[in-house]
Amino acid sequence: MFEPNMLLAAMNNEDSNNYNHEINNNNNEGFLRDDEFDSANTKSGSENQEGGSGNDQGPHHPNKKKRYHRHTQLQIQEMEAFFKECPHPDDKQRKQLSRELGLEPLQVKFWFQNKRTQMKNHHERHENSHLRAENEKLRGDNLRYREALANASCPNCGGPTAIGEMSFDEHQLRLENARLREEIDRISAIAAKYVGKPVSSYPLMSPPLPQRPLELAMGNFGGDVYGNNSTDQFKSITAPTESDKPVIIDLAVSAMEELVRMVQMDEPSWINLVLDEEEYTRTFPRGIGPKPAGFRSEASRESVVVIMNHINIVEILMDVNQWSMVFAGMVSRAMTLAVLSTGVAGNYNGALQVMTAEFQVPTPLVPTRETYFARYCKQQADGSWAVVDISLDSIQPNPPVRCRRRASGCLIQEMPNGYSKVTWLEHVEVDDRGVHDLYKHMVSAGHAFGAKRWVAILDRQCERLASVMATNISSGEVGVITNQEGRRSMLKLAERMVISFCAGVSASTAHTWTTLSGTGAEDVRVMTRKSVDDPGRPPGIVLSAATSFGIPVPPKRVFDFLRDENSRNEWDILSNGGVVQEMAHIANGRDTGNCVSLLRVNSANSSQSNMLILQESCTDPTASFVIYAPVDIVAMNIVLNGGDPDYVALLPSGFAILPDGNTNGGGEGGSLLTVAFQILVDSVPTAKLSLGSVATVNNLIACTVDRIKASMSCETA
Repeated sequence: MFEPNMLLAAMNNEDSNNYNHEINNNNNEGFLRDDEFDSANTKSGSENQEGGSGNDQGPHHPNKKKRYHRHTQLQIQEMEAFFKECPHPDDKQRKQLSRELGLEPLQVKFWFQNKRTQMKNHHERHENSHLRAENEKLRGDNLRYREALANASCPNCGGPTAIGEMSFDEHQLRLENARLREEIDRISAIAAKYVGKPVSSYPLMSPPLPQRPLELAMGNFGGDVYGNNSTDQFKSITAPTESDKPVIIDLAVSAMEELVRMVQMDEPSWINLVLDEEEYTRTFPRGIGPKPAGFRSEASRESVVVIMNHINIVEILMDVNQWSMVFAGMVSRAMTLAVLSTGVAGNYNGALQVMTAEFQVPTPLVPTRETYFARYCKQQADGSWAVVDISLDSIQPNPPVRCRRRASGCLIQEMPNGYSKVTWLEHVEVDDRGVHDLYKHMVSAGHAFGAKRWVAILDRQCERLASVMATNISSGEVGVITNQEGRRSMLKLAERMVISFCAGVSASTAHTWTTLSGTGAEDVRVMTRKSVDDPGRPPGIVLSAATSFGIPVPPKRVFDFLRDENSRNEWDILSNGGVVQEMAHIANGRDTGNCVSLLRVNSANSSQSNMLILQESCTDPTASFVIYAPVDIVAMNIVLNGGDPDYVALLPSGFAILPDGNTNGGGEGGSLLTVAFQILVDSVPTAKLSLGSVATVNNLIACTVDRIKASMSCETA
């Protein structure tokens, strides 16, 4: 059952409630005078008045001078000392003080009321002064950054910054300015609480201009892998308003109840792990409304035991940065728009966030699923934790809905020895008519976005994290990196490589793929981006090319073939027939295929000798990846000695291998393989992209596909 104090933790302080009650009762009166105490005592007959009865103090004698009681210095000192220990004495304590100090209990009560009012006023004056000073500082910083942005110049020519050529410093200034706006809004809200009106806000910065597409001799095409696109739905979502919050809270509470019941119940709602929609509708009539016309329901449930503490899993799910990194193969982009509750002190129990995310399949042929939802976390009565998502499209004006999340999430139970049992429920309604025919069966069967894929990624990433934290590394095996700092740096570099590959290969609305025709094989899709002042990528024009195709070979065999250095020269054109040798590796999972390797290519061409390749191979029952990038020898020596990997420039290429789901004959089924390359075609960011560069990359990817098919057909022959 929902408890409001979980979402409104700031209102969960009993002392604060008592304090506010007393202030509300006495705030209009100001400081109570002793003559008011006299009046109260006169009515009770507890004190004699000098010069007449208590009625002499009434309205019939307006000119009668009122008498004030003055406390002695000793009485004040004693009450001051007691106030420091207990500002809210009860009746027993007040009577004890009155006996010790020779005062009436009401005198003691009123003195403490006055003291609390005095302290509150003092605190408000101090807080308002601090807020004004801080706000003035932020305002100055804001104006300074705006002037800096207005006067920004091109680092190459010194002229005004052109569209698409924003400098690194200007980018940082924009990020800092956004942070300052959030800080001003926070201070404004605090100030409104104390002074009764909000601090005036400042005008927002102009939104960044769209990226300029690169020009081909025959026209324009392109997009930015990490930039904005005119059709980017992700950027159109706005934060909820105050009037939306009660609706969001109600949806989150009902979704939490639904998730827990759906995870725990069996038939008739679940028949062979397939959701019975009619039974579901009867059981849960509330929620986000009926399914839109043309949408398809997709529901799945899966459990796994992972090597991670249950609290750590909760923290990953509730931190958008950790969540999007751990599930990089599934989440292409994610953002927290509002935090309605941070939960109780010390954990996420009762935390409620409003988020937007883009879910992906590593291929340009499956559109991403953009969702706008609330995420709610709550500890259950049995000690387990539940995290639930529920779509909020109903509160957005004219939302471009193609995917709605009904109650989806997971139940996390603590297990012995630091393990946790995670039961995942994924329940969506989606318009997937844009999916390419090659992937239709896989997507409709729930293999692309279902619960099984979520828990498989979580299980593999928990093993990877355990490898990062491992300290008892055996030095007996040749090539094993035992240096703890070196292992962490190399794994961090590989993680960035994998995230960059996944973000650059999906059909995200952040960028636009252009299809090249006339290849004689599968369609090759290309896009361009401009790299400027990014220490993690080489500067210049980068061309990304990708193609997806089916192959009647089980995913495990395709994965083993592509990750094996001994068979690399069968498909890797860039190795130029050289011998590939593994120099070092880090195992990061129970499966021997989960590994980060450093490879050396001893090429017959002396100009390419001793080229190094960083490679990560990872596999689970739902997807496998072999991702690699050429790396500089000097930079890798720094990384292996524990240096910062963020300044190693990478352009990842590689393969994503998915099961096609066609196992009707009882076999292992075939594979859906995506091949992707990122190539630096010009080291000058302002250069024009030539048709020759496009043709070269097109031929490279087509030859790679042909070589893989030839090698696989030989194996199956």
